[in-house]
Amino acid sequence: MSEFVHLHNHTDYSLLDAAQSIDMMCDRLGDINMDSIAVTEHGNLFSLIPFYKHAKKNRIKPIMGCEVYVATGSHEDRHIDKNSKKWNYHHLLLLVQNDIGLKNLIKLVSIGFLNGFYYKPRVDKELIRQHNDGLICTSGCLAGEVNYYASIDDYENAKRAALDYKEIFGDRFFLELQNHGIDKEIKSHKILSKLSKDLNIPLVATNDNHYAFEEHSESHDILFCCGMGKELSDSNRLRYEPRQFYIKTQDEMHTLFKDYPGAIENTQKIAEMCNAEIAMGSYHLPTFPIPELNGEGDPDKYLRNICINGLNDRYNEITPTIQKRLDYELDIIKKMGFAGYFLITQDFVNYAKTNHIPVGPGRGSAVGSIVSYASGITDLDPIKYNLLFERFLNPDRVSMPDIDIDFCVEGREKVIDYIKSKYGKTSVAQIITFGTMKAKSSIRDVGRVMGIPYGQVDNIAKMIPNDPKMTLDKAMALNKDLKKTYDESDTIRSLIDHSKVLEGMNRHASTHAAGVVITPGPLTDYVPLYKNPGTGDITTQVEMNSLEDLGLLKMDFHGLRNLTVIDKAIKMVDDAYNAGCECVKFQCHIIEDEMIQNDVIPGNYNWFVSEQFTDVNRNGVYDEGVDSFDDTNQDGIWNPPALVERCDFRDGSYWLTPEMYVNYEDYYGVEGWYQSV
Repeated sequence: MSEFVHLHNHTDYSLLDAAQSIDMMCDRLGDINMDSIAVTEHGNLFSLIPFYKHAKKNRIKPIMGCEVYVATGSHEDRHIDKNSKKWNYHHLLLLVQNDIGLKNLIKLVSIGFLNGFYYKPRVDKELIRQHNDGLICTSGCLAGEVNYYASIDDYENAKRAALDYKEIFGDRFFLELQNHGIDKEIKSHKILSKLSKDLNIPLVATNDNHYAFEEHSESHDILFCCGMGKELSDSNRLRYEPRQFYIKTQDEMHTLFKDYPGAIENTQKIAEMCNAEIAMGSYHLPTFPIPELNGEGDPDKYLRNICINGLNDRYNEITPTIQKRLDYELDIIKKMGFAGYFLITQDFVNYAKTNHIPVGPGRGSAVGSIVSYASGITDLDPIKYNLLFERFLNPDRVSMPDIDIDFCVEGREKVIDYIKSKYGKTSVAQIITFGTMKAKSSIRDVGRVMGIPYGQVDNIAKMIPNDPKMTLDKAMALNKDLKKTYDESDTIRSLIDHSKVLEGMNRHASTHAAGVVITPGPLTDYVPLYKNPGTGDITTQVEMNSLEDLGLLKMDFHGLRNLTVIDKAIKMVDDAYNAGCECVKFQCHIIEDEMIQNDVIPGNYNWFVSEQFTDVNRNGVYDEGVDSFDDTNQDGIWNPPALVERCDFRDGSYWLTPEMYVNYEDYYGVEGWYQSV
């Protein structure tokens, strides 16, 4: 292990405050031969899983932590004490020592957002006292309570605060020394050293890292201005001491703290004390309540009962092919342990249908499952359309099933409320997502902060191709005018260079449009929670892909406006003509009625196929008489002329080999679905 370990670090998950991605940070550690690091975001654990995974992948020891905000009174107070700190909070650094400490930090950070948010997500000393097990504490930066009083030469208040934390943490509390060339920091060292001797509290040296490389100092300043809505030229703004808050080498840190024995060595001591692991690879599904006398309490037997009943409703006759397919799927589901997943899904889908909430017929690979079809999750017959189950669930590729469900946009919340009532409000939440600084947006943000005229910035932004995956390097390679402007103008070169540093960094947190997570118990036993201060939405602090890594049940509940429009249209027809519709079922039907084919479709053809083809190809399809649902329902067919040509060879005379006829009969030789390939 490195002789010195950086214990105080922020990544771009400290939104608009730190200008280093996790990749940048780990690359920097490799450059300076360090093998351990802590990440301590401001008040959140957004980076918890990405940091842990990336560090492990790069053989770096991850030390998890957080720089929390500690209210001067109760975390629930919502007022400003003019005689105290401006916003009534201090900073405090908490590092995870073991698995118990990780659980406690998750609870503290969640409480900060859910109950303690007032300008910042705050906790208080009483909460820390309740949840201190397994955590190591350092006194933080100049905004920490002990360090703040030390910087204004107030020994007694600094001593009182230090004793408070020593009483809570015992020998797990350290006095933190920092040296970024700031006068108040240097001044605080005298009292911090005295406190260390008087109270027998060890010192530890840190650097408050907000960017990876020294040369990124100005880019970080620009990002910081973005967060404050300021320009670089604004003299009345907060700023960091230039070229100091980067990941320094061991030699640089030794030089800064050579007069404080033990301060460097204690970083290694703390790192050795921190050995928490995040469990991945196992699944944590909520328990579906099985009614008595149904399946004898066995989820696999109960799922089989539901499917058998469903087959009787779906098919006039259960053929050996259908029964064999059902047995095959249920066997795989049992072996993989996912019966509970299907029971939970069919339950809320059928709740929606029973309560007249329109539900889509199914999307994605889930429609290839006869279990999904028989249990009511989907309404597409996988036998009829020859769909493969293995694209959805495959024993050779063990992963949680992923079923996306479309609900009427006005009924989606009712379904989520139903799930909360069934599994508990504390066990269900929506999922966080992060907006990033893309190529164009980074140019616009950086240009505004630099004070470059809007028109000039707009011209540069418009030179970048409209591609969600576009990068500035790629744009300059594709657009010679952009590269020429970059080479000829110092201002534009500076604009683009700073934008390249910040490109791809997280800019803000929001709520995923569809994702919902359900846990077997309280969510905070598994993940930290976040409350959006703007919308009030409560979400996980862990994004969707990381939830899958943790083995949690994640589902996509899409609010589809089309279903709402169709539902209202049918109700209007019912009201106007007394049609007497009892329940609207959204299912896919092949249009075989001659009147519809001859009279309705020709006059409304664009409506029927607008989702499948461009205007040119749409007209070609219509002109050539492609009139069957089976001709147009294959999502992968994006070459209608080839499709049209083959429609005249349905007897198999077009195929090169008999095997092609068997495999591609439904597609007329066009490789439509992935499964056909």
